Amino acid sequence: MSENKLVAQLRTSFGKGAARKDRAAGRTPAVIYGHGSEPRHITLPAHEIALVLRHKNAIIDLDINGKHETVLVKSASKDVVTQIIEHVDLVEIVKGERVHVEVPVHIVGESMSGTVIDLEHKTLKLEVDATTIPEYVEVHFNKEGLGFHVTAGDIKLPAGAKLDLDDHELVASVVGTGAGASEDAAAPAEAAKAE
Repeated sequence: MSENKLVAQLRTSFGKGAARKDRAAGRTPAVIYGHGSEPRHITLPAHEIALVLRHKNAIIDLDINGKHETVLVKSASKDVVTQIIEHVDLVEIVKGERVHVEVPVHIVGESMSGTVIDLEHKTLKLEVDATTIPEYVEVHFNKEGLGFHVTAGDIKLPAGAKLDLDDHELVASVVGTGAGASEDAAAPAEAAKAE
């Protein structure tokens, strides 16, 4: 979980023109959803929110007119050409609340020479406390050979986290590089030519 503190401003004007003016002034439009309340429209400092969005499932401590709120970044939309962040959706969270998030899988270590690690799931869905979202989960390899595999049940999760996946689901495995297979396939063809 990353600790990010941003000062937000409430938006009073809406529409494409207003959003364009906000972005020109270095502010990114955003909406806060959650807990049965009406969505609230705010703007955030563009440079700071761009830095925050480098981290998946970022938690932000917002200061809105002196009142502090904790929010989770749910999604962000970018201009496909300029890559400027056009809009951010935020979800209000309270301490002790559990949320469903997707976190990346990081491979630690390597497989034996002549093999590669095939990652079946690049991300995993977790149910965790909203204030303790891990940045990633690790899958460990220690020069394992062909056929070695890691299932969801093998993964060490942070305290209190629950995986939204069956324990027997394959997450990563050691497979051949394919070079050996193509040599084997070429051998009978060469033998046929020799005859």
